[in-house]
Amino acid sequence: MMRVFNLTSPVPNDAQKSVVVIGNFDAVHRGHQALIDEAKKIARHKNLPLAVLTFEPHPRRLFRPDDAPFCITPLAVKLDRLKEIGVGIVYVCPFNWDLAGLSPDGFMQTILKEKINPAHIVIGQDFHFGQHRAGNAGSLRQAGFDVTSIPLLQDSHHAAISATRIRGAIQTGHIEEANALLGWDWEIRGVVEHGNKRGREIGYPTANVALGDTIHPAYGVYAARVQIEGETIWRGSATNIGIRPMFAVETGLVESYLFDFTGDLYGKMLRIRPVQKIRDEMKFSGLPELIQKIDDDCIKIREIL
Repeated sequence: MMRVFNLTSPVPNDAQKSVVVIGNFDAVHRGHQALIDEAKKIARHKNLPLAVLTFEPHPRRLFRPDDAPFCITPLAVKLDRLKEIGVGIVYVCPFNWDLAGLSPDGFMQTILKEKINPAHIVIGQDFHFGQHRAGNAGSLRQAGFDVTSIPLLQDSHHAAISATRIRGAIQTGHIEEANALLGWDWEIRGVVEHGNKRGREIGYPTANVALGDTIHPAYGVYAARVQIEGETIWRGSATNIGIRPMFAVETGLVESYLFDFTGDLYGKMLRIRPVQKIRDEMKFSGLPELIQKIDDDCIKIREIL
């Protein structure tokens, strides 16, 4: 069972002296997984716990608060991914102006030494910390920490795997490319909200989920798989992501029509995994044209799934 500690409170002694991987870990992508795999080997060799130190919110949210949503893995998804790959301890460090203002020495003293007291640190080659990103692996070693620095993982085209590339793939609707870089199937999570019931009126009732702080994929219609809270199966769905030009909404919304399903989903958590984008959002001349297009979409999506 994974243990999660918010660093606003003391960390118990039995959760210190770990082999800790430090980073933001938005996406928990294949590059992050390579870091964690290396840390696992060290932890086994030293017979120590494996831990991750991550930051919430993402520093970009503090420095650029007006940016559109960009998180690939909001905290709940990030923690689930870390648990899935065998991390035993997660330290969640609140990223605020006080932390951002710490010098590298201040960060090492107040966070690393006083809070988690790591036995060994694993970082990516591009990891920097402290005010103006002035700290690096050399700073950690000079302060007396045992450090392993890992080169960035590259894909078959010798390009580094990064959250930036994955964001770009999601934002352009290239879900298969994003999943290949992630090493897992990207998903959107949210609680089903009440809508205007228009889908029900035209024979296609949808479960509506707000995108919230999750990155917005390219707007359009997707073949998707959906898991309902309390179930283990994944159901096929025709999912619209966007603002619905026919019945415009102000912010991006996920609307999933689950095939061969009847039941009340309001208030339930859904996990929605877009598989393939089949078309952009469209505005129709009227309901008959809209219904015909949804009919065609569902036929195509069932074939894809």
